[in-house]
Formats: sequence, structure tokens, C-alpha cells
Amino acid sequence: MSAARGTAARTGLRHTVMLVGAVALTASACSGGSGSGQGADGNRQLADGRTFTQALTSDPGTLDPHMTVLAVALQADKYLYDSLLGLAPDGKPVAGLAEKWEATTTKAAFTLRPGITCANGTPLTAEDVAANINFVGDPANKSPMAGVTIVPGTKATADAATRTVTVTSGAPDAFLLRNAGSLAIVCPAGLKDRSLLAKGGAGTGMFTLTEAVPNDHYTLTRRKDYTWGPGEWKADQRGLPGKVVLRVIPNATTASNLLLSGELSAAAIYGPDQKRLTAQKLFHADYSLAAGQVFFNQAPGRVGKDEEVRRALAQALDLPKIGKVLTSGTGKPATGLVTAEPLACSGDAVTGNLPAYDVGAAKAALDAAGWRAGPDGVRVKDGKRLALTTVYPSQLGPTAAPTAELVQRTWKEIGADITLKPVDGPGISQVLFGTGDWDISLNPVGFALPSQGVPFLSGPKPPDGTNFAHLENAEYTAQIRKAAALTGEASCPAWLAAEKALIKDVDVVPYMDAVTPVFGKDARFEISEGSVVPSTIRMYAR
Repeated sequence: MSAARGTAARTGLRHTVMLVGAVALTASACSGGSGSGQGADGNRQLADGRTFTQALTSDPGTLDPHMTVLAVALQADKYLYDSLLGLAPDGKPVAGLAEKWEATTTKAAFTLRPGITCANGTPLTAEDVAANINFVGDPANKSPMAGVTIVPGTKATADAATRTVTVTSGAPDAFLLRNAGSLAIVCPAGLKDRSLLAKGGAGTGMFTLTEAVPNDHYTLTRRKDYTWGPGEWKADQRGLPGKVVLRVIPNATTASNLLLSGELSAAAIYGPDQKRLTAQKLFHADYSLAAGQVFFNQAPGRVGKDEEVRRALAQALDLPKIGKVLTSGTGKPATGLVTAEPLACSGDAVTGNLPAYDVGAAKAALDAAGWRAGPDGVRVKDGKRLALTTVYPSQLGPTAAPTAELVQRTWKEIGADITLKPVDGPGISQVLFGTGDWDISLNPVGFALPSQGVPFLSGPKPPDGTNFAHLENAEYTAQIRKAAALTGEASCPAWLAAEKALIKDVDVVPYMDAVTPVFGKDARFEISEGSVVPSTIRMYAR
């Protein structure tokens, strides 16, 4: 979410940033709560203290909000940690931990609400908030949020008497207010001992973690002393849950069955199961997220470094057909890398900038580039086979594997030997940011702000940064520098030009977005940036 400059850290990346499959490389998408079942609960009685059970597609791993950009972890952290600002459905900031705020591209000031306490009862001070920002802003700490919410080199100071935190950005940031305001704030005990945060402790949020069984479930209990919340939220509202259980359920059909039986209160459902849940008139809050994307590993020695190969591979793909398989026909053509609604910047960076579908032209391009068919039909150049390891997100539902197999068959027709490798959320992180043992990634990366993409699409590469595809696009770099010096909407033309530069050079191939419903049973809620907002959950009597 920021205009990052400098070193971004190696991550332990969701749905989403975000590598949506892993990352949200921060999470990626948002919208208000609405759906076909919205009217069904109008006359139902709100029920206090019930348990809200939500499905996660994979285990979140670490819950330290400053050391992950995995989307499922960011969802879990929404319950445990609050931020300085909330986000209204129209994209405007609302009070969070801060009651007043102001910002330019280089400085921001936040005044805390009075009476905020940590989960252990200690007061939250302006000094504590400043320490959060300084931790992420210090490149030595290798926070993956550096460059996502906080520009590396950013520093914060505190005025205890006025409860004010002043932030000086490490570089101009077009969205400084929203970026700094969105950082999850942890309490001093967690800053002192980050192992507490990894286990979901030392929180400022509405819930505390009371039980954790990794790869199975996490139980959270609502804090009785939590009296603040985003905007004008009040603690005495009817229908607030007393507990939240986050269950790890990778299979969409299983999650759908549990929703219908009432064992789940909420689940994001990908693929064909959406139709039968919609037919049951379940409430759902929808959001858009990146679904169909192709990245090529451009590290030294990798075939993807050759633009002609990238262009030929992209040209061989019937992207609308592949996108239809991926989204079961419910998707919409991608227009850029930012999917969160309301969009911070409008415009279409994709149309007219991707290679046109033409299998014959793709084969001819490979011929012209010196890739000749070998005895087994696989192309060879300078003794090197066109053999490519392609990773795809196994946790994104039942359509992920058929989509990858369709891509594999397509590329085989033009002489590429494709080895498919399914990976889950933690596996994506390990491969893209750790081993680097991949040639093509079908794992989508979505952003809530165009500036969020900077550390993932430019700058230091793993293990020193998060530029996982080893991109070096001079025009992108020039445009993001221009954009970072402008505030808000004024920066949008430069951000759009930056994305176009990546797409024209086939550094990334975004082709399909998914409209994803989060279905609810005996509950309602709103979605922001791809996550259920805890303060909006309302439970109904059965």
C-alpha cells in the first residue's frame, strides 16, 4: 500500500499483497457487504454472544502483522490488531485508533483516541504507535510490510501530552495517509518479544486469541474492555459475537457444505459451489480480486529473462477461454493490478497492451528467436531445452488445477515442456521468495493501492527484497517515481502508465479478475480489502 523505495524484506507470504494465493501480497480486494440474501435477514432477531465461525483456505502461519503479507494471516490479524484508520465503503478514511489525522506526501500526523488499552489492560500510548512504525520503517528488521504500508526509512515521533504521532515518510508517498493509517498496531509487550505476536498476542483489536491448533482452528474471544472501533462504532450494539473460530478448510466444497449445515458462519467460496449457495439465497458480501495472472522468472539464467520468449508464451494463450475455466465463467477481464473497490485510481492498463492471441505467430516468434524443435518436439536453443517449471495456487479452489493443465497443454503445442507444481500458501512464499525454483507463476498478486506493488514489481530481489520475478523495467521505475511525488488522485495517470509499461513488456500478464462472494449463514458482515471487518459482524438467532 505504499510508494516503496529501498529495501523490502523477504517474506513469509494470500489470498493475495498480496499474493492472492499466498499473499494477499496484502490482500487484495474489497467491497461493501451486499448480496442476494441481504433482504432475508431483515426481520430476524439479532443474537448476542454467539460464535462466528469463519473458514480460512490455509493456515495463516505467523500472526505477527508486521512479518507477513499472507492474506489469510492478514484476515486473522484483523480480529487481533487495530490500525490508526478504518476505511469507509467510499474509500474515505474513518477513525480507528486515531480520532484526528492529516497528511501530505511526506508527513502525516495522527492523534490517538483517549482510553485505548492493550489486550493485557495496559494503556496504548503515542510512543507505542511510533515504535510500530519505526520497526517496519527500519530496513534492518526486514519487515515485508516495508514498502507495502510503510516506506523504508520512514520515522515516527510521539508527543505524549497531545497523544499525537508524527510520521516522516522515507520517500514521497502518494497515499501516505491511507498507508500509514492501515498498519496494524501492536502493543509494547509484543514489540519487546515478537514471539508473542507470532502467536497472536499483545493485540489492540476487538478479540484475543485463546486457543490455537495450527492447520485446524484458532479460537478468539471478544474483549469486554474494547469500546472503540472504526468510525462511530459502539460496543453496546446488538448481535456482536462473543467468540470467533477460524477454521482451516482448504476445500471449497467442504466449506460450502459446512455453511449449509450451519457449522460455518462465513466462507469465501471460489468456483462452481458459488451457484448452489446463491440458489439457497444465503447472504453474501462480494469483493473483486486478481485471479488470472502470469509472471515469468527473469532471474539470470532463466528463460523468462528473454522478452521474445515471454511474448510468445503469452501470445499462445487464449486468455478469455482460460479465464472462463479459472472463474467458472463468473470472472471479468482484468484492467490492471489493483482490484480493491472503491478503486483509488481508475483506468485500463491491460486492454491493447497484451500480445494478441495467435498460436501461429507465437510459434514463428520462437523460431525467429532461435528456439528449434528437438527430436521429442521440445524446443532447444544453444543446447538448452524450453523446459519450464510452472507453479500454481492449489488453495484457490477446484478450478486451479484444470486451469494450469489447460495452460500446460497450450504451451506444449508450441514446443514448451511444462512441469506443473501445485503449491499452497506457505509453499508459494517458500518458492517465490525463498528457493526461487520456478520459471512461470500462475499465482495472482493483487493490490489495494497501486503503490503497494512497488516492492514486488521493482527493486531488491529475494533474499534481500520481494521483487520475486526479478523485474527491471526502467519505464515502470520512472513512472512510480513521478507518481510518488503527487498526492492521491493526482498521481493516478503516472500509476496507470507504470502498469502499462509492465504489461507491454510482458513482465506480468493480468487477464482475469474474480468476483468472490463471502457467504454468511445466520450472520452478516462487511468486507474491506478482501477481509471480513470484525466490527461489522452481526449474528442472528437460529
